[in-house]
Amino acid sequence: MAAPLPSIPRALSSPHSILPSPVLLRPQSLPLHRRQTPGSAVSAAFQWNRKPQLAGETPRVVVVTSGKGGVGKTTTTANIGISLARFGFYVVAVDADAGLRNLDLLLGLENRVNYTAVEVLNGDCRLDQALVRDRRYPSLELLCISKPRSKLPLGFGAKALTWVVDALRSRPSSAPQFVLIDCPAGIDAGFITAIAPANEAVLVTTPDITALRDADRVTGLLECDGIRDIKMIVNRVRTDLIRGEDMMSVLDVQEMLGLALLGVIPEDSEVIKSTNRGYPLVLNKPPTVAGLAFEQAAWRLVEQDTMTAVMVEEEPKKKGFFSFFGG
Repeated sequence: MAAPLPSIPRALSSPHSILPSPVLLRPQSLPLHRRQTPGSAVSAAFQWNRKPQLAGETPRVVVVTSGKGGVGKTTTTANIGISLARFGFYVVAVDADAGLRNLDLLLGLENRVNYTAVEVLNGDCRLDQALVRDRRYPSLELLCISKPRSKLPLGFGAKALTWVVDALRSRPSSAPQFVLIDCPAGIDAGFITAIAPANEAVLVTTPDITALRDADRVTGLLECDGIRDIKMIVNRVRTDLIRGEDMMSVLDVQEMLGLALLGVIPEDSEVIKSTNRGYPLVLNKPPTVAGLAFEQAAWRLVEQDTMTAVMVEEEPKKKGFFSFFGG
């Protein structure tokens, strides 16, 4: 049975905090009884004492993509997958990066992957043999497309991955409620294969122009493929740089891409530590700011909710000695 959720701190008083507080971010489209009043605690808006209500038809097939590599797709997939399992939902996380898989490392399951989806399609094993169940939360399972440093066969493409997802959907006893597909970087054949079975997408980006240009391109490709439900996670946000006008704000990113905002993840050194340990960030005790942000993003994903970015006030410029004379 899944462990109980950790207690959520009421609010952080640090001026550089990026938790969704009334100062920086506020929930959108909440019922009246869940509306957050100015100055109220964060936990009052999300109601952590209840299980999130699943919206939409199941299973929900969500592809986590970005276009640009290194922005945090795999980290997002691992932490949201674990969070959904902690909420009590049955989740299958699919690592669709052929030859360069990393999702098993972030989940700490690299030593237990014996079969992949390629062996399933070749008839070498059953689908349930290729699924690796997480021992901490048995409602989370991992499926890798191929083994490390191996190339996909020519016959494996969009139709093959769609068949795998349909097979997961038709499992009589344990059909998943969520299928999270970790999409490879780029927009080549691996990207086309990963997005084929999805009906919604989570676009991960960072607040820099290179990632935003790739994200804008990927958004157009997703819409051309018929995926209209696209939400955005802005990763590695630093409010101190935003106040100093050295980094684009979340509001600027949202205005540039025109996408609904699913979550904002602050820059956190604990991400590297959790990655090297194979221990997802949301399981840290005490919880970190980035871990709480991932958990809140997973909550919104379940309820198909979004959030609204609010402008961060700029740091007042220091006045010099000659400011009296207009200098």
